[in-house]
Amino acid sequence: MPNEHVSFFDQVNRNFDRAAAYTSHPSGLLQIIKTCNSVYHFTFPLERDNGEVEVIHAWRAEHSHHKLPTKGGIRYSLDVNEDEVMALAALMTYKCAVVDAPFGGAKGGIKIDGKKYSKHELERITRRYTFELVKKNFIGPGIDVPAPDFGTGPREMAWIVDTYTALANDKLEGAACVTGKPIAQGGIRGRTEATGRGVAFVTREVCSVAEDMKALGLSPGIAGKRVVVQGLGNVGSYAATFLQEMGATIVGLLEFDGGIYDPKGLDAQAIVNQWNALRRGEKSMQKLVLPDGIQKLANPADGLELDCDILIPAALENQITDDNVAQIKARIIVEGANGPVTSGASEALDGRGVLVVPDHYANAGGVLVSYFEWLKNLAHVRFGRLERRFEEQAYRRILEAIAVRTGKSFSDDELRALAHGADEADLVHSGLEDTMGPAYHRLREIRAQHKVDLRTAAFIEAINKIAICYQDLGIFP
Repeated sequence: MPNEHVSFFDQVNRNFDRAAAYTSHPSGLLQIIKTCNSVYHFTFPLERDNGEVEVIHAWRAEHSHHKLPTKGGIRYSLDVNEDEVMALAALMTYKCAVVDAPFGGAKGGIKIDGKKYSKHELERITRRYTFELVKKNFIGPGIDVPAPDFGTGPREMAWIVDTYTALANDKLEGAACVTGKPIAQGGIRGRTEATGRGVAFVTREVCSVAEDMKALGLSPGIAGKRVVVQGLGNVGSYAATFLQEMGATIVGLLEFDGGIYDPKGLDAQAIVNQWNALRRGEKSMQKLVLPDGIQKLANPADGLELDCDILIPAALENQITDDNVAQIKARIIVEGANGPVTSGASEALDGRGVLVVPDHYANAGGVLVSYFEWLKNLAHVRFGRLERRFEEQAYRRILEAIAVRTGKSFSDDELRALAHGADEADLVHSGLEDTMGPAYHRLREIRAQHKVDLRTAAFIEAINKIAICYQDLGIFP
């Protein structure tokens, strides 16, 4: 059966079942892990600015309660439906398990095209959505903690926390009801770029393994690797710019209405700056001012088939399917989005020796830094506030002692650079890098042990970790 006729949630479960066959857990336990715990579908009226009334459809799914709170983004898209939020909630469960974020998986969505609504309309939609979640006990610092996703961002998260705090009995922990907030509302530095930065860390780590690169016919290291990135949202734009800083060559950038390609390499930062400068609702690849020699692609789907070493689909699900998998030329695919490669296409790529780095590991940087933000909100103190100044003074004393012993003095600029204490952003980046790198090598071990692809290895890792939680409760032996 072609994958286009298999629902997104069924594709996730197909991957789950393939991995579960390599475990020894009872079938009842596996069924508990796989099943979506709760799904809430609701509708509410919206009065548009022109006085017309529209019915809005919205969902929130909580896939697993093996750990609380559940965690997952809220997306605004016309593609939102019950199957999609269930699938994305399930992926979030497995994603949190792989990177040891102590959450169950959840996901939410509102079936709208956010570009077609005014700011005031979006605010009314967001606040009403939050009210419905509060009414049904589907949001709270210890219950379910949303975050931004496709079509949402810090602004929407600020509306959510404001609405929740107004309604909640416990005001003290209100900021922890959602992550991805503006800094002034309790957000954390580094959250906006976290998923893209994590994808870049993962890609660099993958390329560092000489054995794997040799099997793919590539040299080890990220330097010089030709990369195509699909999507210029938070994930794709930051992944492209960070990879360029690491030494990769960004040869293609794709968006919903087209793409650009230059085998010699694009200036990703300059293009991202232009893209971000376009106003919401007016973003278009056709409006970019580009140097001569850059090839424009009218059909963004053609960009997925460009000649490159690494392809990063960082937009939406179902981008590489049975229909186009044979034309994919990349040797490495890093899933920046959730579910961009269908189950069947992933099998086909693995059969051709293409290394597919699965979504529920590759794009876990966002939920990991959301975890840091949640901890910050519960602690009511930003990271680095208690120790940064002490660290700097201690480093300065060490440097001054070295200067006395060696007779070499340090300039003020050198002292500032060498004695820099870790601030919030430094600690967030460090925690992200420290998690993503070791997690990859653990997945490689599982892949080698069972002789499976990396996606199956990541599912095996997640299943085993979640199973331990249920076994600790004494439900299963």
